[in-house]
Amino acid sequence: MASTIRPLVRTALRAATLTATRSAAPSATRPLSTLVSRPLPSRRTLARAASPIFKRTLFIQTESTPNADALKFIPGGAILGANQSSIEFTNGRSAHSSPLARKLFAVDGVHAVFIGPDFITVTKTSEASWAFLKPEVFSIITEILNSGTPIVDVENGLSEREDTAYDENDTETVSMIKELLDTRIRPAIQEDGGDIVYKGFEDGIVLLKLQGACKTCDSSTVTLKNGIEGMLMHYIEEVKGVKQVLDPEEEIAIAEFEKFEAQLEAQKKNRSN
Repeated sequence: MASTIRPLVRTALRAATLTATRSAAPSATRPLSTLVSRPLPSRRTLARAASPIFKRTLFIQTESTPNADALKFIPGGAILGANQSSIEFTNGRSAHSSPLARKLFAVDGVHAVFIGPDFITVTKTSEASWAFLKPEVFSIITEILNSGTPIVDVENGLSEREDTAYDENDTETVSMIKELLDTRIRPAIQEDGGDIVYKGFEDGIVLLKLQGACKTCDSSTVTLKNGIEGMLMHYIEEVKGVKQVLDPEEEIAIAEFEKFEAQLEAQKKNRSN
């Protein structure tokens, strides 16, 4: 039965059109039930940031994300190549390959920088104010794009997307998981200012890594379980669940950040007493 259903599912996935527009007021706990109706992100080419046309038409827009501490900055065209992998910087030390990220981390209150196909997501510390940060971020992005400076060093910072690339050694189940991630799940996650990386399939569990705004927001568990897990289990009977994977340095960084947040909260309580 499964072998009969799979070709039909794959055909349906490829034929599906993502035409609905995104809600103007995103919910902090929005599930991914609207994945099937979301449009794929634009792949227009900027013809390099130094292009005179780009300079004249540069108008950076912002969009909120499910994470109140993360804001999505959209310069109006593709930043990365169509097959290039998104890249995330969690601190200034990791930003050596990106002139843009280095400048952003020099701004007090910037916690993380994520560079997607056609957007930049900046995550701030909880005590920082967007009223202060937004003008600074606008200025830095505009300066970098208009100067012609590469967003990311191609030789040291960028790589081809390989997590969901075709592999002749993949099982049929893994191929279907990758196809769902690419056609339905990744576009929706990118619209929320993040991305998702396939890390493996073990004993019925899909291992995924969330990036950008989606990684640290309060709704990340809802996104992972109710949205991604629900869709994968619905279409692929072999999938029994989804698990988020963190790099060792990310686990340390998150633990330190939570400790810092707790200290700030304690200081606020002491001042109020």
